[in-house]
Amino acid sequence: MGKSPFDVNFKVGEIKKAEDFSEARKPKMCKLWIDLGDKQVQSAAQLLYHHSIDELFGKQVLCATNLGEVRIAGFKSEVLTVGVPGRDGNPVLVQPAKDVPLGGELY
Repeated sequence: MGKSPFDVNFKVGEIKKAEDFSEARKPKMCKLWIDLGDKQVQSAAQLLYHHSIDELFGKQVLCATNLGEVRIAGFKSEVLTVGVPGRDGNPVLVQPAKDVPLGGELY
């Protein structure tokens, strides 16, 4: 049976660059450039409640890769960087406990 176009794929990527995204409507947003192994993508994420720009560089993260892309304040966001709510309700990154190959899919 083939995959539905509505199936969500989750892949591991590594943040290669992070910048503050003060132009975004939501607070604590950042722009991310992520290496998925076979391609580079961009993501806008509301991570600066629990993470600093400096600490994001080099982190492995989980990305939902086939949701389509959106423009946020002119920035193309191609993947959803996955987080879960912290005790304060704000996003905390979901990351592998150990380094894994980039592009690896969640199963």
